[in-house]
Parts: sequence; C-alpha cells; structure tokens
Amino acid sequence: MSLRATLAVTLSILASAPLHADDDARGLAQDATIVDTHIDAPGILSETWADLGVAAPDREFDYPRARQGGLDVAFMSIYTSAREDEQGRARQSAHAQIDAVEALVQRHPDKFAILTSPADVERLREGGRVLLPLGMENGAPLGDDLAQVQAFFDRGIRYITLAHSAANRISDSSYGVERKWDGLSPFGRQVVAEMNRLGIMVDVSHVSDAAAAQAIELSTVPVIASHSAFRHFTPGFERNISDELARAIADRGGVVQVPFGTAFVNPQAATDMQARFRARAEFDRRNAELAAAGKPTEDAAAFEAAWERDHPTPSTPLSAVLDQIDHGVKLMGVDHVGIGSDFDGVGGELADGLRSVADFPNLVAGLQARGYSDGDIRKVLGENLLRVWREVEAGARRQR
Repeated sequence: MSLRATLAVTLSILASAPLHADDDARGLAQDATIVDTHIDAPGILSETWADLGVAAPDREFDYPRARQGGLDVAFMSIYTSAREDEQGRARQSAHAQIDAVEALVQRHPDKFAILTSPADVERLREGGRVLLPLGMENGAPLGDDLAQVQAFFDRGIRYITLAHSAANRISDSSYGVERKWDGLSPFGRQVVAEMNRLGIMVDVSHVSDAAAAQAIELSTVPVIASHSAFRHFTPGFERNISDELARAIADRGGVVQVPFGTAFVNPQAATDMQARFRARAEFDRRNAELAAAGKPTEDAAAFEAAWERDHPTPSTPLSAVLDQIDHGVKLMGVDHVGIGSDFDGVGGELADGLRSVADFPNLVAGLQARGYSDGDIRKVLGENLLRVWREVEAGARRQR
C-alpha cells in the first residue's frame, strides 16, 4: 500500500473512532447543565421493573451512570404505541408509566426528583439529584377529550409529541402511508392551543411535514423537536426534520434536539427503518384480511426475526452525531440545537461512544475537538432547551 493510501486509511479510522473524553471534557460535562429530552425508561419500568437508583447494566439510564456522565435533567418519555391507541389502552398505559416514574422517585428521594418547571432546576438538583420531567411521546392518551391535556399537565407532562408511528386523533405521522388529516386534525389544532395555554411544549418529532408546519405556525410560543435528526443526511426519510422546518422552528425561537440512535443518524439505517414501518403496515393489513376471512394469520415474531436477519444494523461512529449538530448549528444557529438521545428506546442501536448516559463527556470532547467554545457547548447540552421551556411557561402566564 502506498504512503498516501496508508495515510488515507489511518485518517478514516481516526475520524470514525469513538472519542474518549479527557479531564477537561469530563469537567465541563459535570459543570454544565445537561438536559436530555428523550429517555425511554418509563415504558421498560412499567413492563419490567428495575431499580434505576442503582446500577442497572441492562438499561442505558440509571442514577450512577447519569452522575458519571453529568446528566442533570432527563425527560422521561411516556410512550404509547399506535396499537395501544387502537385497543383503547393508551391512556391507562400512560398513567401506569407516570406511576412507575413516581415510584422510582419515592424509592430514592435523595437521587431523583420530578421536575415540572425550569425555575426549580437549581433547587431540586442540590445534593446530586437527577431531575425527571415528563414528556408524552404520542398524544394518543388524550383520545378526543381536550380536558385530558389539563389532566396530564396536572400529572407532570411538560411536552407532548403530537403523534408517533401512525395517525391519531391529533395529527398525521411521518411514518404513516395514510395521511388522514393532511397535517393536524381540527381537534389537534385545539390541542396545540390548549398546550400553549397551560405551558406544555409542542413537540413536532415524528409528525408529518404538514403537521409540523401547521403546529409551528399555530403555536404562539416556540416549539421543539424532542428527538429529531436532520433529513439533510437522510433524503426521503420524513421522520428526520427538513431544513425548511428546522429553520421555521428556529425563526420562532424553538430548538431541535439531536438523537443518538443509529436509525436517525445513519443513512442506511434510516432507509431500513422507513422500509420496516411500511413493511409492517402491509404485514398487519394482510393479517387483518386473513383474520376477517377466518384464515390463519402470519407469525409477527417470524416477520420481525426475518427483518432483523436481512437488515443488520450498520456501525455508526460518534462523528455522525457531531455532523448532525454541526449541520443544525450552521443552519439555525447555536441557540437552536440540543440533545434528545433516545436512550432505552432504540434497542441499543446507538452511535459508538454514546451508548449510555455515562457517555456525555465523549460528546463534549467531540464538540471541543471541532472548535466549539465552552459557552456554545453549554447551550447545546441544555441551556437552549431550558430557555425554550421558560418561554413556553411565560406564554402560558400571559394567557391567564
């Protein structure tokens, strides 16, 4: 191999290798206020309890690793599926998950606290607590009852992702082949207004482009994308946010929170994920027809196993996440980019060097290596999101 070829290979390996944080990066991670807007611990807690106040090696979020990584504010994702919505179980599932988070806090009041306002961050994190605000991923638990927005606000919900993998009563989904509402439903428009009135952040991750554009336009306060990478890297993958919509969020003061999941930051994985949702929708359609005809249905577990076999997860370097942040900063400005990891929500399919909440120093080291100032890193780690949250609260106070 020629010297030039050897050098090219070496540089390629260095660019894709995970960074290892030095003391400076670890110090900044501990000193900054790190806010992660999307951790899927509650769904697992309600299905299989684990004491996250101590080491839980089969999970990506627990207290010891959160402290190791410098995580201060961890939004607990109250996720409900389209299937739970169809079966009428979404509301009960959401309440059960909130119960699970509350039980965790009651078990360890010295380690965790529920957070319902950014004004309480400094007070509640004294003593090394990790603060747990609640975000609802999928507005399905609201059903078609506007009063449920207030009910879930009273339980601590501070952002609502309007839809998830299929259209609900509020909004179309980016994954859905069917576009039921051409954006938001009439009820969805009422939901956005009620969220503004109460001080719940409007989250446009997962929704269709039309729904996101309408929500951004309708909202009287900034909106967020709680865990959305940029479509610039994954053309045709509507789940990731377009440059046009990202700029619209920024123009109104909002923030796009970058996830760490391979399926969002790796183009091949994104293509596979979009195809998987469509293939599963077709599989479910066939099974519904077979069941209606009184015929045996196909095995869902076999479908999933075959898909996994035929579509292995590609390796993804930490640099892919850094590239996303770079793009967002260049597109929108450093005041409008944050982090929403999706830990415990993507089956362990995460970028190298960002495998758990202990790994935030690696992200800091990567940003430092790319020339970001400590002040700008603090903004990305959490200050931007807290600013938006305060503005949403202020907007609610103006309506009272």
